[in-house]
Amino acid sequence: MKKLLIYLPLILLLACTKNEHVGIPTDTNATQETTALYHNLKQLAYTSVLYGHQDDLAYGYSWWAEDGRSDVKESVGAYPAVIGWELGDLSQGVEENLDGVRFDNMKHWIKQAYEGGSINTISWHMNHPVTGGDSWDTTPGVSAILPGGTKHSLYKDWLDIFADFLSDLTGERGEYIPIIFRPFHEHTGSWFWWGDDQTSIEDYRAIWIYTLEYLRDQKGIHHLIYAYSPDGGGGYHFQDYMKKYPGDTFVDILGFDDYASFMRDTSRVEELSAELGQIVEWAREKDKIAAWTETGLEAVAEPQWFTNSMLAAIKHHPSAMGIAYALTWRNANFEREQRNHFYAPHPDHESVADFIRFYQDSLTLFQDGLPNLYEIR
Repeated sequence: MKKLLIYLPLILLLACTKNEHVGIPTDTNATQETTALYHNLKQLAYTSVLYGHQDDLAYGYSWWAEDGRSDVKESVGAYPAVIGWELGDLSQGVEENLDGVRFDNMKHWIKQAYEGGSINTISWHMNHPVTGGDSWDTTPGVSAILPGGTKHSLYKDWLDIFADFLSDLTGERGEYIPIIFRPFHEHTGSWFWWGDDQTSIEDYRAIWIYTLEYLRDQKGIHHLIYAYSPDGGGGYHFQDYMKKYPGDTFVDILGFDDYASFMRDTSRVEELSAELGQIVEWAREKDKIAAWTETGLEAVAEPQWFTNSMLAAIKHHPSAMGIAYALTWRNANFEREQRNHFYAPHPDHESVADFIRFYQDSLTLFQDGLPNLYEIR
């Protein structure tokens, strides 16, 4: 049995050689479902763009923690194909993340999304290991958590907690649920303690590689797909996209976070599309997947934003249509937080009609249009 598990990725690769766009994650011991997801997502990227939404099952504009609800589903009749989750405060021994979502509920919804056929992706706005502050504390901190650093032991403890969380994510057959993980994201900006001004090229690459190797080799976590996600900054940071890239051996997805393009000017479609297209071209050269890992226009302030800006940016440059998925940020509950902090329509919003057109477009996929992503096709 052990030999079969060891050679499973190779067996899957040989089984897939008839397909043109074979995809194998960097973890050569990735689980069967993780390998299948990576392969299928890589193939789908040639024909479709999956739509994603942060915290979609956990809360919405006017509701909180009601099982089965989703602002996206209540707007277009289908759940997102990709659902994002946030682990901020996981390392602090508390029951809720930084947005008030209970971690036990999050595990339930991750399993629910997986059983429904969607993809789960996790970001981690990690607390500051030196000062005890939050992610937005810009005191440099990466050197302290590297091997030999003053907080290295603490960081290993945090990764152990994360590994325990991941080990509890299993499907109905006991299989581990594949997760797209985006560590130390938006590092080309300088608003996090791991940001560009706070971290050297060498230290950023080193902590990325250490994190992956510790989870994979020391903790035996083999159901992660690793997404490298710099911030585009509306073009300001794009030139630094590859500056701290940890290397092809340690990255599965070339991601891209960009809100600033739309905050500056919702008509900035051509330049953004060219940037997305460049990432797709880099990903294909490296045999990786490209994704628009975070984006959105707060309060969907332009009622036709989904088709006139987001979809237009994907379609304008020929290569940009090769991104695998695009994820808009969360719909904060207006009674708990800001009334206008939402990035997907809710059923009463004026952008719903445009969002339905986005849903119906032949390029986009939601959960109801997905093939089985967790078996090799």
